[in-house]
Amino acid sequence: MKKIGGLYRRWLLNTVAVVFTLGLVCVFAVTAVFATYYYSNMQSDMFNRAESTAEFFEDYLSLNYNDYYQSCITYAQTFEDRNIIELQFINASGRLVASSYGPWAGQSPTTPEIAQAVSTRGVQPFVGADPVTNERILAVSAPMIYSNGEVIGVLRFVTSTRQLDLQISLVALVAFSALMVILIVMLFSSKYYIRSILVPIAEITEKAKRIAGGTYGIQIEAKYDDEVGELVDTINEMSNQINQNEKMQTEFISSLSHELRTPLTAITGWSETLLASDQLDKETRRGMRIILREARRLTEMVVELLDFTKLQDGRMTLNIEQADLRAEFEDIVYMYGSRLAQDGVQLNYIDNDEDIPEIPCDPKRMRQVFLNILDNAAKHGHDGKRIDASVHEEEGYVVVRIRDYGPGIPEDEIPLVKKKFYKGSSKARGSGIGLAVCDEIVAMHDGTLTLENASGGGTLVTVRLPAAQ
Repeated sequence: MKKIGGLYRRWLLNTVAVVFTLGLVCVFAVTAVFATYYYSNMQSDMFNRAESTAEFFEDYLSLNYNDYYQSCITYAQTFEDRNIIELQFINASGRLVASSYGPWAGQSPTTPEIAQAVSTRGVQPFVGADPVTNERILAVSAPMIYSNGEVIGVLRFVTSTRQLDLQISLVALVAFSALMVILIVMLFSSKYYIRSILVPIAEITEKAKRIAGGTYGIQIEAKYDDEVGELVDTINEMSNQINQNEKMQTEFISSLSHELRTPLTAITGWSETLLASDQLDKETRRGMRIILREARRLTEMVVELLDFTKLQDGRMTLNIEQADLRAEFEDIVYMYGSRLAQDGVQLNYIDNDEDIPEIPCDPKRMRQVFLNILDNAAKHGHDGKRIDASVHEEEGYVVVRIRDYGPGIPEDEIPLVKKKFYKGSSKARGSGIGLAVCDEIVAMHDGTLTLENASGGGTLVTVRLPAAQ
């Protein structure tokens, strides 16, 4: 499911995230267009009002100042749009003279467009925060020029942009809501499409893992006629080819192993016969011992190969009976100990007084497991000159531990040492399938075989078998 989740996240990132980003850009663009349009229209309307009102007051500019200002007050009081726009008259010194909001309209405005209208003698706009109230406003100021050419004041229209900003915010909200609706529809409408990809991939992944785990020949149901179907056909063909190759390899190994046993038996028998003779000189006897030792080693490898082919074919069976595993193990230790002593390796059996019950197992196969582990300990831990072995009963399990004092196993190789044909960085001779066979035999007993680096150096192998089934 992690793979599926990863594909789904990738789809969200590459599709939904891109659409969402582009949608946000569109939302900002639409909002900006509407904001520009609304502000432009309002500002244009205010410009027209200011220009037309200034032209209207040109007839009063020939009057004296008092009559002129009285006409301004009267016009402000009768201004029809006072509910949405404030009309102000400001004298040349910047003091508020009249307002459509009444004689107590507030402080005199200080926005910069007032001074600009006076200095440029033209209509000037302002959009921003009112320095007095901090409210966002739109203001337009037009100069009022007396008949002698003197600017005697400013006519100013001002309105709050609150409603305008709310309307723009509403447009942005509607645009964003439309984007979210599109994304939701997109997610739901593509759900079937995504599942049509993820579900087959999940099935293919599960079957591919089984093939990688050794279940060769397994087939995936071919129910797709697209690229997924092509992938299914390819994996099915690969599975069949691997299965055929594996069968050919197993048959070849089995046939070769059987063919090797006959000459090896002859070599071993004649070597033992010749060594029993007293007519061999020292050098010849030494050579015959080497021949016998190597013949036995090859015989052990042939047995391992035969066991391996049985495992591959599923032909390996167990002859389960109640057995004293400790007695079996002690026989192996004492028999193998004398052989190790000749090579300068001391095999220490740590005896104990525990009452270890008989367990259901195949004694022959378990002796094979213990011999293989001891042989590995001798080969890979020879430099330590010592091997410790013990048997205990722990929480319903009979536990056998074998430890050498060699260099140990590289940490990155520990998960791999039980895989078939894996030899790692060790230079010791061997087929690389002994531990794989042992692990399978122990697993068939519902037990476990673990390898780890022991504290203080060396390798610790633990075989754990249930005391009852």
